[in-house]
Amino acid sequence: MKKYIIFITCLIMSTVLFSQEKLYIHKSDMMSLGAKVSLTDSIYFSEDGSTAFFRIGDTLASYAVEEIDSITFGDNLDTVYINYEGSDASILNPLAFEGVAIEREGAYVIVTSSVTGMEVNFVLSGTTTEGTFKLYADESSNIILNGVDITNPVGPAVNIQASVETNIILVAGTENNFTDGEDYNDPPAGEDQDGPFFAEGKMTFSGTGAMTVNSLGSGKHGLCSDEFIEINNGMITVTDAAKDGMHANEGMLVTGGTLDVTSGSDGIDADEGPFEMSGGDVNVYIPSDDVKGIAADDDMTITGGVINIIVDGDQSKGMKSDSPITLSGGIITIYTYGDAVLEPSGSGYDPSYCTAIKGNDDVIVDGADVYIECSGLAGKGFSVDGNMDILSGNINITSTSDGDTYVNEDGELDAYVSTCISVDGNLTYSGGEVVTNSSGSAGKGISVDVCTFIGTGADTPLLDITTTGTAIYISGFGNDADYAEAKAMKSDSTVVIDKGVINISSADDGIKSEYAIEINGGSIDITNSYEGFEAPYITINDGTIHIVSSDDCINTTFGFGGEEDDGSLLQVNGGYIAVSSTGGDGIDGNGDLAFAGGTTIVHGPPQQPEVGMDYNGMCNMDAGFLVVSGVNSNMTQAPSNSSDQYSLKITANQMLSSSTLFHIQDASGNDILTFQPARNYSSIIFSSEDLQTGVTYSVYTGGSCTGTVQDGLYTGGTYSGGTFRKSFNITNTITNVNF
Repeated sequence: MKKYIIFITCLIMSTVLFSQEKLYIHKSDMMSLGAKVSLTDSIYFSEDGSTAFFRIGDTLASYAVEEIDSITFGDNLDTVYINYEGSDASILNPLAFEGVAIEREGAYVIVTSSVTGMEVNFVLSGTTTEGTFKLYADESSNIILNGVDITNPVGPAVNIQASVETNIILVAGTENNFTDGEDYNDPPAGEDQDGPFFAEGKMTFSGTGAMTVNSLGSGKHGLCSDEFIEINNGMITVTDAAKDGMHANEGMLVTGGTLDVTSGSDGIDADEGPFEMSGGDVNVYIPSDDVKGIAADDDMTITGGVINIIVDGDQSKGMKSDSPITLSGGIITIYTYGDAVLEPSGSGYDPSYCTAIKGNDDVIVDGADVYIECSGLAGKGFSVDGNMDILSGNINITSTSDGDTYVNEDGELDAYVSTCISVDGNLTYSGGEVVTNSSGSAGKGISVDVCTFIGTGADTPLLDITTTGTAIYISGFGNDADYAEAKAMKSDSTVVIDKGVINISSADDGIKSEYAIEINGGSIDITNSYEGFEAPYITINDGTIHIVSSDDCINTTFGFGGEEDDGSLLQVNGGYIAVSSTGGDGIDGNGDLAFAGGTTIVHGPPQQPEVGMDYNGMCNMDAGFLVVSGVNSNMTQAPSNSSDQYSLKITANQMLSSSTLFHIQDASGNDILTFQPARNYSSIIFSSEDLQTGVTYSVYTGGSCTGTVQDGLYTGGTYSGGTFRKSFNITNTITNVNF
């Protein structure tokens, strides 16, 4: 026996001379164990030669000689290799005597690492249909996926029972698969096992390889961490998870890679933590009802990358957070096909909507490109419980979602409809581009419960809203009938527009406020509407406004109806306004009208009783330019006698064609007004600072003008060829002229 000890001792000494730092014991059970040569004191055998003893540091290990295939020497590795081979696994553990203990039963591998001061690498490869990799570790480890396929029919394929961070590295060019079973065996007390790829601590993914998580477990997630998940690279696919496709209790960060997730519950759930994304591609498909594509209780922040979400389930959400959502970069595309669901509430129901982006707090868009398509019943694009700020970026929302009637929680008939952008708080839109197109019945563009502010910053926003849906009848008859209508922009409080380019084509109102509309600048072009502006108080200080409507173009009203003064007010202090009504009043004030500046051009309706300008209170024309065409009826009104500026009410005894110019000049032939109404007309209301007492004016019709025409009003050039109708002098604040 002494000679064996001498032989092994000499062998060890020779390896030191040749820089072979580790002794490897290769066992017949496919387990190879490494020990540092410098720590190997001796190797000896039992008296009968059946057992080999290895004294390595303070450890005395013994193995049956028949279990030892060979002993070799090699480099000092810090990597454990596990290769699955069907129902078994071959293991090379260079750290067997330095803190890494491995238990194995067939292909079920359990690793316990107490190594400190370094990160241990675990390389997984091969295939098993009955196996697992389970890791207990005191410090961070690296799991290197090098073409491994693990199926565990009774639990997780990978189960990391370590509260520290684990780095998952996907080797380039490899495909790795992890599958669980429908039913799990009970875990040891105090342990979780919530999916086929599970970790107690943080998981960080890198590398350019691919991995697929096939989640078959009943009530289990797919890729799951009880702490945090960080995706930096790799191609990760999660299929058919019964619960969340990816779930992290304390948040998730995506900086790169490609994620493809399909799940029966939420696609990606950051749970109580934040969801942050700065790069990569995320693709989520959620077919189930009442689930989310990407969800977080904490902040949701997107600064880059590409997100594609398909939402099939009723009342499901594409992206949802209980805390602020910030979209400052990246490209986000969401398709929603699910319907709204009526949930019992009070004496009726409360609709729960299928929504592309749902914010239970504030939402900020500052640089992202967001594309949304909604087609299910009463689908919503953005639905924000707090405030919404649009600072820059692009939002494009198309909705074909129809609305419908229901009984609300008060037991009354009501309607639930599609809305492209719905905000419970304030909407502030100061930069970027927003385009919405809603074609479903009663579908709305933008609906805000408090105030709407547009163009409040240094940038010039672009807003394009189209609604084409039919109204939904709710209840009542005649003038008391209640309808849900396809309004373009609605606010329950003030709408303030400071600047921007706003284009609206609406099946109903263009801009409606329950309180006030204030225009301080910008360009507003409403090419189609039932009513263009409607609010109790409308103030126009500046800007360029064009409105075409089938009813009133600008209507100040509290909604009481009738011909009494309701206290509403239209105040025009400046700007350029051109409106044209095909069936209502051009300007309709149920209270007072007040003009103190600006240019106002009104093309009135083709027939009475509607007129170009109508008011129930007073109309003070104190400054500015006003021209109104319309039919002559007992409803035709000039400004009030209390005005500071002179005005004319000119009526013709017969209708004049819209191709016929209307011209006023003074005695010297100076052009005071050359105007071409959009429709046949028999009355003109006109006021300008050019009108003075002691001057003779003449009215002509027909002829032609070489000047520049805008909205029917000619400037510059020469008028000629008209038919003289009448001369008159101004003697009162309001001068009536008939011909």
